[in-house]
Amino acid sequence: MLYKFQSRATSSFEMLEVHARQLLDIVGKPAAPQGIITVEQIPAAIAAIESALAREANNAPHNHDDHVVEGHANDAEKQHVSLHQRAAPLLRMLRDSLAEEKDVTWST
Repeated sequence: MLYKFQSRATSSFEMLEVHARQLLDIVGKPAAPQGIITVEQIPAAIAAIESALAREANNAPHNHDDHVVEGHANDAEKQHVSLHQRAAPLLRMLRDSLAEEKDVTWST
């Protein structure tokens, strides 16, 4: 299943359910089929993602990051998609939406 993130401030994007759930958990939102991050909630959501990214940066092996989605064998580490890479589209959307005072929504 895919989650579609939308804002009137930027283009929409889709994300695999497992990754969307991870990011929604980080920002403190339930991974419901539909939801909203209001303009008032966006600064806290940005701060939560940035905090998770900082924790990941301090953990050398990706297998031990706080928000790991699945375990990887050592040979797969080169192909590991980091939280930083997964969070980039949502973080960009949140920042653009905050600047234009627009909510961010998602749906499945």
